Amino acid sequence: MWSRSAAGPQDHPRYRVRRRTAFVCAVAWVMAVAGTTTVLPHGGSAHASVAATASGRRSIPVATATPTTAAPSATPSPTPSATVSATPGGTPSASAPPTASGASMDTLEAAVAQASGQVSVSVVDLTTGASLTYGAKGHAFATASIVKLDILAALLLRAQDRGTTLTSSQRSLATSMIEHSDNDAANSLYLTIGARSGLDAANKRFGLTATEGGSDDYWGLTTTTAADQVKLLRQVFTGSSRLSASSRSYLQGLLSQVESDQRWGVSAAATGDFELKNGWLPRSATGLWVVNSTGRIDRDGHQLLISVLSDGNHSESQGITLIESVAKAAATALGSN
Repeated sequence: MWSRSAAGPQDHPRYRVRRRTAFVCAVAWVMAVAGTTTVLPHGGSAHASVAATASGRRSIPVATATPTTAAPSATPSPTPSATVSATPGGTPSASAPPTASGASMDTLEAAVAQASGQVSVSVVDLTTGASLTYGAKGHAFATASIVKLDILAALLLRAQDRGTTLTSSQRSLATSMIEHSDNDAANSLYLTIGARSGLDAANKRFGLTATEGGSDDYWGLTTTTAADQVKLLRQVFTGSSRLSASSRSYLQGLLSQVESDQRWGVSAAATGDFELKNGWLPRSATGLWVVNSTGRIDRDGHQLLISVLSDGNHSESQGITLIESVAKAAATALGSN
């Protein structure tokens, strides 16, 4: 028998905001008996093939529910382009010429070149105002579970508009959704904000111009860019935000407490504390993986907001290695300005 992890709720595959738990359980049991399952990190994203966890163990993928029409391209990334700027006061200039050292940009180029599909990174130094965006900048990446940060931001904005605070039930769901990446909690809160229309409306107010909610309520297939995710991070970590100080503090607290086996990704570039949200998703049409990471890191006394998005990975582990390598290279390149 398998059950919820003692550390937090298990994740389930998602079929439009409805669950088919009995079916998934049966598939998981059959695959486990047949010895065909593969152990993967706990937690996940909408449509992620994750079944259950036992205390201290990783979860087992069993099925995917991703629409085949939305599968990512597995074609090699186009020649990446970079925008690097350094504007005092924390407001980056998109038109400034690249100023990072040749060696550090070569390292970033080499890291990006390892991608089997598409990858993009965007990073801003809140201490100096320097920023960098590199890779497949215009590519629409599926968010997988990083959209859970967006869902909660939209929920908090909704509460502010109404002059209320989150209910105890909503706060419990928010904790499960962010700290444990629980999909059932995300389903509930996504419906609360008005599903796709509610998310898109909030993102318009947040200034996200390249993010669109997933069709047919598939929230894990919301599409975005790395630059838009850094815009969202600004809403969470800076005073130039639609969110109140208390809302930002609440979000930051949850992001700092994600469970231990989900603390990979952009944290690889940190030399101190960090807050993050990760997402990973195998696509049913191709078997290739979406792997994303977004958050704030302390690096050598600087506060960096950084997002790395990727798709077309041959495995989850390959995707994690890729985005950690790109995150470290991008942070180094930005620091060489």
